[in-house]
Amino acid sequence: MEKLRLMIAGDEYIISTDDAPDYVEALAAELDEKISKLVHENARISVTQAAIVTALEYADLARKSADTGDHLRSQIQEYLEDAARARTDAEISKREAERLAKELAALKSGR
Repeated sequence: MEKLRLMIAGDEYIISTDDAPDYVEALAAELDEKISKLVHENARISVTQAAIVTALEYADLARKSADTGDHLRSQIQEYLEDAARARTDAEISKREAERLAKELAALKSGR
C-alpha cells in the first residue's frame, strides 16, 4: 500500500493505494482538469458542483461500459453456441457423406 499526495481542484488529498502511482496520478490529473475546466467555464458552478457533474459523467461512462461488456459477453456466448452447432452439423454431414459413399460403393460392386 502506497500513500500519494494528489492535488485536485486546488485541494490536496492523501490517499493510500495498491495501484501504480503513475496510474493514480494520471487519474487525479484528469479529474483535476475536468473539474477545473467546468469551474472556469461557468462562474456560477462551485468546485463541489463541478465534482458532482464530473462524478455523474464517470458513473454514466462506467455503467455504459459495463452494459457494453455484458452485451459483448452475451454475443460471444451466442457465437460459441453457433460454432458448436455448426461443428455438430458438419460432423453429422460428414458421417452421412461417408455412409452414402459406402452405400454407393456397395451398389456399384453389386452390379
